[in-house]
Amino acid sequence: MRIITSQTITDSVEKMCVLANCHMNEDIRKALADSVKTEKSPVGRELLQNVLKNADIAAEKTMPICQDTGIAVFFVEIGQEVYVEGDTLTEAINKGVASGYKNGYLRKSVVLDPIKRVNTNDNTPAIIYYDIVKGDKLKITFAPKGFGSENKSALKMLNPADGVDGVMDFVVETVKKAGSNPCPPMVVGVGIGGTMDKAAVLSKKALVRNIDKRNSDSFYADLENALLHRINKLGIGPQGMGGTTTALAVNIETFPTHIAGLPVAVNISCHVTRHTDIEI
Repeated sequence: MRIITSQTITDSVEKMCVLANCHMNEDIRKALADSVKTEKSPVGRELLQNVLKNADIAAEKTMPICQDTGIAVFFVEIGQEVYVEGDTLTEAINKGVASGYKNGYLRKSVVLDPIKRVNTNDNTPAIIYYDIVKGDKLKITFAPKGFGSENKSALKMLNPADGVDGVMDFVVETVKKAGSNPCPPMVVGVGIGGTMDKAAVLSKKALVRNIDKRNSDSFYADLENALLHRINKLGIGPQGMGGTTTALAVNIETFPTHIAGLPVAVNISCHVTRHTDIEI
């Protein structure tokens, strides 16, 4: 058994909150820079260059890349030989979020009740998904999710007979409806299979995979590329001003499902698609 103190986790999460919100991931930066070279629209190219300049300023001044610093989403892999001493793991993560958003001067966007709408003033509670794995390590992935893009996400319970064409049509239609609202170029997370709720989690988890990594299954890797091609033909373009760069990537994650179902969830993300991880 390996003991990890809750304070170690809290301190790590605090740093992750600031890092993810103020520093653009290298895979995203490279994709945006490459898009400047391939974007057909002069206005689109200028907007992509401005997006990169904004990221540079944010990193230099340790300021948020976007004013919507999101709801805090975590994917946690905890080794079954790990024991957290002190606070519970959930408490430790939430304390880290509270201190990270306070000390990092990040906007607090969480309301305690979805109808009563009273702000919690510390951006907690976080959304946390746990996986128990072998070993004595703790891996924490943090993904702050803004709602300009989250609000444009969708889920549909397709019939098995709809097949791959039905999946593709639904994904493309969801992006088309999103339009300029998610601050394109987008990253599109797609979850296929499981149940209604599992598909939604898969689509969120797809967004924390670096966009320079395709699905390990060649069938789904090809599907990711085919969807990206169709999406970029929509003409929405950078910031919705028209062009050939509507999305930077499509990431697909799958799970076994029932013989009578084909759940598909599409989680839209903005051009920043913030995430970072740490292993303790």
